[in-house]
Amino acid sequence: MSESAVYPVPEQWKENAWINQDRYQAMYQQSIENPDQFWAEQAAEFLQWESPWHTVRDVDFAKGEATWFGGGKLNVAVNCIDRHMAKRADQTAIIWEGDEPTDDKKISYRELHDRVSRMGNVLRDRGVKKGDRVCIYMPMIPEAAYAMLAC
Repeated sequence: MSESAVYPVPEQWKENAWINQDRYQAMYQQSIENPDQFWAEQAAEFLQWESPWHTVRDVDFAKGEATWFGGGKLNVAVNCIDRHMAKRADQTAIIWEGDEPTDDKKISYRELHDRVSRMGNVLRDRGVKKGDRVCIYMPMIPEAAYAMLAC
């Protein structure tokens, strides 16, 4: 048996929120009525593009094919790390929790940048070049993120 309860949002949270309920509803409505425009605006505002896209989405459900931001090119490491370094270097980038309740770690953008750079150097020293395929088989630990972002 489940009980549904509504808890009021503290005023301080409301004041510091990124969006309010009205803004959320407007964004939701736009995403339904004009999804291409909505997602183009989100992608332009929140991601750095190496080259722009020409098509927001191209979906063919009959063929089971979907392409988002066709023609666009991103660098994941730039978007996940580099663009945050100037203003947020000492803020938390990753919160990791292990299997044990006391096993956790907060990793800043600065530490993430350092670890990813080190992993990139290890890969380069091992002969990995741009365009090479790298297989990563690791548990869900921070080092897995470092390895993925270093590729």
